[in-house]
Amino acid sequence: MELGGGGAAAGPGPALGRSGLEALQQTVGSVLSSYGWYILLAAVAVYVLVQKLCKLFPHFLEPDVVVRRQEALAAARLRMQEELNAQAERYKEKQRQLEEEKRRQKIAMWESMQEGKSYKGNLKLNQQEVESGASASTVPKSKANKKPLRGGGYNPLSGEGGGTCSWRPGRRGPSAGG
Repeated sequence: MELGGGGAAAGPGPALGRSGLEALQQTVGSVLSSYGWYILLAAVAVYVLVQKLCKLFPHFLEPDVVVRRQEALAAARLRMQEELNAQAERYKEKQRQLEEEKRRQKIAMWESMQEGKSYKGNLKLNQQEVESGASASTVPKSKANKKPLRGGGYNPLSGEGGGTCSWRPGRRGPSAGG
């Protein structure tokens, strides 16, 4: 059976194709004879690895699972953004209230100055009112029961009463090196 299909009239074309095919077969044969076992073992290892990965991660191959996971992720991000927006709104409202309180204090201070009263006294009264409202919920701590950390005669510069640690200045004059 001839590949050229024609005998002597076919010309040099089929002879060139036949020699090229033989060269290809010879090259492939030599590569397979030299590295055939290595190629076979590598193919088997890749096949086993793909099978293990498909068992461990089946959700990568199912598009429905991927779509559901992405939708859940988008919903969680939306909830977090809504919470953040609500916190920002509460913070803005608190800042507005603080600014309004400061503005009221400034107005009260200005009015007291216009009347010739001391504005510092009014400011102290306003702060005491705010503190009294805040201290009603907390229990004040008494400082009378606390002991002092050191005795009354302690002076760190004198070197007395401090314990074992004391600092002495170094020798004056040039060093004794030579």
